[in-house]
Amino acid sequence: MNIRKRLILLLFIFIGALAVSRPAGVFAEEAPKFTVDLPQIIVQHVSCNVDITLVDPEFIRDYDNSEVRVLVNGEYRDLVFKDATASIPVKFSQKQVLELVIGQVEYRIEVMPIPLWTSILPPLIAILMALIFKEVFTALFLGLLIGTTIISFYQGNVLFIAVFKGVFAIVDTYILQSLSDEGHLSIIVFSMMIGAMVSLITHNGGMKGVVDHLAKYAKGPKSGQFITWLLGLIIFFDDYANTLVVGNTMRPVTDRLRISREKLAYIVDSTAAPVASIAFVTTWIGAELSYIQDGIDSLGLNENAYNVFFNSLAYSFYPVFALALILILIFRNADFGPMLKAERAARGNRVPESEQNSSSDAVERRSGRDRWFNAVIPVLVIILGTLAGLLYTGWDANVWDDPSIGFATKLSATIGQADSYKALLWSSLSGVLTALLLTISQRILSLKKSIDSLVSGFKTMLTAVLILTLAWALALVTQHMHTAEFISQSMLKLSISPYFIPAITFFLASVVSFSTGSSWGTMAILYPLLLPTTWLISAEYQLDHDQSLAIFYNVVSGVLAGSVLGDHCSPISDTTILSSLASSCNHIEHVRTQLPYALTAGAVAMLVGTIPAAYGVSSLILFPAGIMVLYLVVRFAGKKIDVTTRLNRQTGG
Repeated sequence: MNIRKRLILLLFIFIGALAVSRPAGVFAEEAPKFTVDLPQIIVQHVSCNVDITLVDPEFIRDYDNSEVRVLVNGEYRDLVFKDATASIPVKFSQKQVLELVIGQVEYRIEVMPIPLWTSILPPLIAILMALIFKEVFTALFLGLLIGTTIISFYQGNVLFIAVFKGVFAIVDTYILQSLSDEGHLSIIVFSMMIGAMVSLITHNGGMKGVVDHLAKYAKGPKSGQFITWLLGLIIFFDDYANTLVVGNTMRPVTDRLRISREKLAYIVDSTAAPVASIAFVTTWIGAELSYIQDGIDSLGLNENAYNVFFNSLAYSFYPVFALALILILIFRNADFGPMLKAERAARGNRVPESEQNSSSDAVERRSGRDRWFNAVIPVLVIILGTLAGLLYTGWDANVWDDPSIGFATKLSATIGQADSYKALLWSSLSGVLTALLLTISQRILSLKKSIDSLVSGFKTMLTAVLILTLAWALALVTQHMHTAEFISQSMLKLSISPYFIPAITFFLASVVSFSTGSSWGTMAILYPLLLPTTWLISAEYQLDHDQSLAIFYNVVSGVLAGSVLGDHCSPISDTTILSSLASSCNHIEHVRTQLPYALTAGAVAMLVGTIPAAYGVSSLILFPAGIMVLYLVVRFAGKKIDVTTRLNRQTGG
């Protein structure tokens, strides 16, 4: 059979499949008097709205309310029309017929909700494929395809057509919607600006100048890792800025000191979100306070969101333990798990990629032109510019004119209300222009070579953009399929003591964040769900006000800390992806080497911190105890790294 006949046969098969496919969404009888609109995606046990619109508003004039009703789950419910429209919330538990009765007109519509348990499949498949095959693009695409196929199948298509429509939906629905999000576009542009600036300060010798300058203080792997950790604490106000600036700035230094890219990515990732999540003045604080305030308002508590957040810091065990674990590993000069193998390889005969390619890259080595300030000044412009942008976009004269409010509270409120994306965009563009001006004014590179360098930097971020876009699209699929609701409902069906709620909250937030790849999305979902639940269960167990508040604060911290832990462990998290890309580390290797450390800090946080704190043990005891346990883990599980390297061979050492 020739190719033409095969194509014709495939075309007939495709047309035949379309002919036998079911209409998308529902099966309905004709109802000329009114129209019924259902959500495009309906999931079992998740509330959705059924909207009814009258074609002729005069149609129901002769009927009273008893004759205007809808049959839902075997029970008739009255409809109240306003401006010829009515909306009714419905939860579908199984495939069923939705029946509407208005006077003498009956209307039936068959609904096939997506089973809620299938919502876990897209992220689960993506995570498993990424960890097994160590290839993130295929893993994310397969996760997306599983999700879009399930959605298409339950919209009424046969499986063959559902797969085809699922493939197309990845592009025309989920990728486009992900890229239409203003925040996502801001992250892409910001990342590309950082990449361009890093490329330029590399080509103009500024990065080499920084390396040479820091080498005076970073004389070995231990001091190099400590400086990286310290920079992560200094850039505390935003996790994205922290990741991209620290990773790109310190990579040449850590390469020179034979610190593995995996270790750099781990330090960068573990000093970004943990610091940004608990500091008073960060781009996270506004969202955190908003979610907490919603939970407080739903309970009618006489509590201030900022005070609740401040008190919850006494239970923020994971962020503190994650930061402490890095220091212990650094000063013990020890590692365990896959990171030990990566560090030993870096200390041995493996030459970093930056040195392997040094003979073929376009970096100009001009004696006397490798000036450290050509890199430091643009980076400082980004750091200070971001802070200035946050103050400018969040400024409220009423707050600053109020003498009863302290300076720290004013500053936190201002940063919390700021537009962090605008601040990051303004500062990154300013950094690029500053680097360009410094390069041209000193005649280090011509204008053409400077622009070529910037364009080259844009190109280096293409991988980041592709992975982030696929990850965002997968997060959107999990949102549409209500993955978080499935996980939450599964965990909360058990009757539990209020003293175990903080630990369950921490675990639940970790699982949701790991599955969805979004710490902010996890907080947005779990805070409104768990804060009222915690308070009501505490009341049922007749705990006094102070005991209930202590558990309440612990749960507030548990959601935040668990979100950060899950985000650290998830290969589909945007901050994890950015950390590996900023460090030029293989993404799956970054996840694989970081996972044991994140889980160790998380386990100690739960067992030594969250659970004892719920029973009233003071945090003043638990924080030192947890750090001591981490030290013992490293002491007995960690192994010393062979420091016999080629580090000083160029000088005969």
